[in-house]
Amino acid sequence: MSLSTPWRRLSSRYVKWVLMGSLMVAAYPAPSVAAPALRPTLEAADPQTPYVQWQLQQWRSRMDAPLSRFIASPERRHTLLTRLYQEARFAGLPPELVLALIQVESAFNADAVSSAGAVGLMQIMPFWVEELGLPMDDLTEPNRNLRYGCTILAHYLAVERGDFTRALARYNGSLGKTWYPERVLKAWQDHWR
Repeated sequence: MSLSTPWRRLSSRYVKWVLMGSLMVAAYPAPSVAAPALRPTLEAADPQTPYVQWQLQQWRSRMDAPLSRFIASPERRHTLLTRLYQEARFAGLPPELVLALIQVESAFNADAVSSAGAVGLMQIMPFWVEELGLPMDDLTEPNRNLRYGCTILAHYLAVERGDFTRALARYNGSLGKTWYPERVLKAWQDHWR
């Protein structure tokens, strides 16, 4: 399966910048007055615009029932869906694909650790922290795990020019095999569309 949108290659410097983005935003407060020419750009990027909030609310409402099979707490579902939607959109990924990947990888267990050492919701290998992150990054923390996972998947999708099957195989470390992408794509089709 491929995306029709052309993907640009992501360098490790760009990936590192994306991972650090949430830290950088907190460090630099937004200016109180923007030049009139910049206002449309700022408003388009603002995740708090009424239209973006409405889209998030509609999506969260559709995804809440399927997610309740995995997470009983309405508050935890709400929090996870909100952050997941934001991270997926930021990385240019379909949020439903990210839900399917998490279902296959960890069944929504933020404390999951695989036999290979992959950690958290999206089962991130610890070498990614050394490669791209900061020493204090905690991969069991759901928000940080989502940032890494979405960024890594977006990178692989760019490398594979929008081919979901090959990008998912790279994500899993099984390039050349289709069993893993097939599981994720089936979960996406059966549970999250």
